Amino acid sequence: MLTVRGISPFDNSIIELDINSSCIAKKTVCSANDQIRAYVSPGFIDIQVNGYMGMDYSSATLQPEHLESMVRSMAATGTTQHCPTIVTASQDRILRNLELIRTTRDASPLLQHAIPGIHVEGPYISGADGARGTHDAAFVRNPDLNEFKEWQDAAKGLVKIVTLAPETKGALRFIEEVAATGVVVAIGHTQAKPAEILKAVEAGARLSTHLGNGSPTMINRLRNHIWPQLACDKLVASIITDGDHLPAEVVKTYTRAKGLDRLVLISDVAPLGGFKKGLYKWGNVDVEVFDDGHIGLPGTEILAGAAHMLDWDILHFMKYSHVTLAQSIRLCTINAAKLLNLSSVSLDFAQGSVATLVSFTYDTHDTALQIEKTLIAGQVVFEHQ
Repeated sequence: MLTVRGISPFDNSIIELDINSSCIAKKTVCSANDQIRAYVSPGFIDIQVNGYMGMDYSSATLQPEHLESMVRSMAATGTTQHCPTIVTASQDRILRNLELIRTTRDASPLLQHAIPGIHVEGPYISGADGARGTHDAAFVRNPDLNEFKEWQDAAKGLVKIVTLAPETKGALRFIEEVAATGVVVAIGHTQAKPAEILKAVEAGARLSTHLGNGSPTMINRLRNHIWPQLACDKLVASIITDGDHLPAEVVKTYTRAKGLDRLVLISDVAPLGGFKKGLYKWGNVDVEVFDDGHIGLPGTEILAGAAHMLDWDILHFMKYSHVTLAQSIRLCTINAAKLLNLSSVSLDFAQGSVATLVSFTYDTHDTALQIEKTLIAGQVVFEHQ
């Protein structure tokens, strides 16, 4: 039997968790111990991962072995569950990679726990520069329900989130039909008018994808696609709090407007996450890792996904919004779990709950949590040496 000890960030008690197979068999609250500095938390859930360490969920070169490699690499940052994110591409490419992810996951108990669903971001987005971001313009198209049905056939229902622009032709009917299947329909990479945003919500849209990003640099200061999403209580907003995608004052304002229960932290990490500065290719698009570590289109202010993971974003969200560690962690544990309808996440470490956990330390001057140990369904997949 494996035992994990640490400080619960949710009540600051010192706890001891006995792990039997994949579950927590017993939780014991211990007396104060100044020698214990590490926290223990449910593992972090990231609903938007494009790839990592050179591997790309949208690439024609994606191979089965890449999935476990990414899961183990991300475990070193505390991320234990994530949604592989396939961006705008041809239907053949999307189907090929959906099937590869599904069949590889089916054959691996580790991946079945680590990958609760797939996020398809595009291809039904705005084709305009800025709003399109780094998505390949050649494959941007209008929503197609037959294509979506083919996605779910290939994935055997594993597609859990679809991001689209509600101003595209046929979007409202698509939202109604897809939302009725239980899939989370998200608004993103859009230039929709406020009225179009509200119609999308009425049709069943539930999420704003990386609110404030995937947006033109110049927009109407008052009548644009951001304000109605921020104001709508029916929309949860995913946000990237790495310091590059949203300024600190924007994060603070979003937090006040949406409230902590309607925010989800995401990394939106790109396949170049973890790479050194230089020029690279992301599919057919030229992308640069800049001196300060951010990833974007060369010669522009347009970002191309993120370089950092949730271990970084949690601390930056705390700093920007002046919230506690527990409040920040909730955004990428219980909030993400509710969105994906996952019942396995327990903030009180209940007996019988799945032992998907992360142990970490941090100091106030740190830019990221220092991960000590990561478990996925009771299996140690990372341990700091």
